[in-house]
Amino acid sequence: MRRRLVAALLLSAAFAAPAVQAQTGQAPVELSKPVAPQLSDATPLPADSPYPGTIRLEVDATDIVRRIFRVKETIPVAGNGGPVTLLFPEWKPGHHAPRGEIEKLTGLKVSVDGKPVEWTRDPLDVFAFKIDVPQGGKAITAEFQFISATAPNQGRVVVTDKMLNLQWESVSLYPAGYYTRQIPVQASVTYPDGWQAATALRGKKTGSTVAYDTTNYEVLVDSPVFAGQYFKAVDLGSNVTLNMVADTPEELVFKPEQMEKHKTLVAQAKALYGAMHFDHYDFLLAISDQIGGIGLEHHRSSENQVEPGYFTKWEDGLIDRNLLPHEFNHSWDGKFRRPELLWTPDFRTPMQDNLLWVYEGQDQFWGYVLGARAGMYTKEQTLDAYAHIAAKLDTTKARDWRSVEDTTFDPIMSSRRPKGWASWQRSEDYYNEGMLVWLEADAIMRQRSKGAKGMDDFGRAFFGMNPGDYGQITYSRKDVVDTLNGIVPYDWSTFLKERIEQPTKEAPKNGFTLAGYRLVYGDTPNTTTKFVEKDQKLTDQSFGVGLIVKNDGEVSGVVWDSPAFKAGFTVGTKIIAVNGAEYSQDAFKDALKAATDPKKPIDLILKRDKNYRTIRLDYSAGLRYPRLEKTGEGDGSLDRLLKPKA
Repeated sequence: MRRRLVAALLLSAAFAAPAVQAQTGQAPVELSKPVAPQLSDATPLPADSPYPGTIRLEVDATDIVRRIFRVKETIPVAGNGGPVTLLFPEWKPGHHAPRGEIEKLTGLKVSVDGKPVEWTRDPLDVFAFKIDVPQGGKAITAEFQFISATAPNQGRVVVTDKMLNLQWESVSLYPAGYYTRQIPVQASVTYPDGWQAATALRGKKTGSTVAYDTTNYEVLVDSPVFAGQYFKAVDLGSNVTLNMVADTPEELVFKPEQMEKHKTLVAQAKALYGAMHFDHYDFLLAISDQIGGIGLEHHRSSENQVEPGYFTKWEDGLIDRNLLPHEFNHSWDGKFRRPELLWTPDFRTPMQDNLLWVYEGQDQFWGYVLGARAGMYTKEQTLDAYAHIAAKLDTTKARDWRSVEDTTFDPIMSSRRPKGWASWQRSEDYYNEGMLVWLEADAIMRQRSKGAKGMDDFGRAFFGMNPGDYGQITYSRKDVVDTLNGIVPYDWSTFLKERIEQPTKEAPKNGFTLAGYRLVYGDTPNTTTKFVEKDQKLTDQSFGVGLIVKNDGEVSGVVWDSPAFKAGFTVGTKIIAVNGAEYSQDAFKDALKAATDPKKPIDLILKRDKNYRTIRLDYSAGLRYPRLEKTGEGDGSLDRLLKPKA
């Protein structure tokens, strides 16, 4: 009744308004209409010309209690005065997105020749600081702090009581208007007493301070530092060093056969490509659960974090052992050869993220191949990983509307934030789906050439040029297609269009078929799925009922249009009870397995927020775990691909 009264009053008021306006004779109110100003960007575009002078960068990294880096940077200027723009790096190589942590730059004070001057932040680009240099000014000095994360909810933790990860882009500014490769920099860092540091840079140590050799700003940013109290370095051959820091000294103890696999990894990469794109290479490896996770490629180094037990619990570290092969291969694929629209002359120019299905997809391909050839994981473990990946991609229902090519923009769009409906949104699928496409390309090459050619030939032709060159050679889609055709003639352009650039119905599994395998399902998890379930403390039945459930019953994943989706499951739903018993991983799996019998349905009590409900799950396909099954006799093309090169 009250609703009707309110509706009647609103209705009468609506009709009365024009009448009142007419009686009073008031003219209609003219709404205000602002006009947008013409925006102009005063920041100079980068030019490929030498910067007049060498920047001096001094970093104090000793405050490991508060995790604060203190910076003093001296930037020479021409002396004729006028506006200068200093930039904090925004678009970070390897991230494929604007990930610069500008909010952590604090306490900025600027002076010219010792006299304080004001700075202003560009309202159109908050990473840009504007300074008016007085006539005759010779050098700008900027002093500030980078207040790194003290807890994971602030960002990645890069400093602990035992180690640190110094990334130069976080502790420096650079002058706008120049290619970063044209800006000379001489950097020095003071580390905590007794710590040792590793980086691709070389320099001279005096006490706890290391003065690094002068380089350019591009190379500086490409040469991060790992330092720690517990440190060990191992020569892997071919001018490659494994530099390790750890939470405890025990984590740095390894068996000879474990280190031999890392040496074999280097040898297998050299055998694959022929040329190395570095004068020396430094693996930076943190064995820690205190520092934030990372796997990031550079020309002459890589940043890697693995969990404790990397050596001491070798058999438990299956997934971690894929990290070093992946990041090492990026020295060729991604750093030396780079998509033309992904390469940028500085760290302000936006990356356009094209061809990441080559950059990351083929790197994922080679990472698994090199890891298998080196013995970092067995052939069985590699095949199990392929099966797990393909099956997960088959649950990606968003392939109906979104191509792999379109997922290359995901780093910019979502920055790896959690997704409620990942299977309907897609994520960075260019990694793993790209890998499956390259597996198929290898099988096609081997089939059409009667085993004479394969992706090894593409790798050497495309990446194995210019030994020692750690600059960049960019490439286009046409370059990729032309190189493929130069090895084995085929309609590679259409091949890529159908698998990469258009929506598809299912994951590309023809690489398995041509290689003598097929993807099948059973009720027993393979080595990869078993490891994932144990490591992440969950049950992964995305392949069947469409659910990923943590061991406490909380749902962390629901496949779009799956039986679980149709039953109303969402991320955050919690399963309280299974068939009248308290939720447990075993109870849930037993119920799924038993449900193949129509007389044994699955009754669940669910909780979301403060609400409970009881459902009967309409599902009878049982437990479903993927594996690859051999279909032919003898070695197929995939078997031969995974064999070590002589």
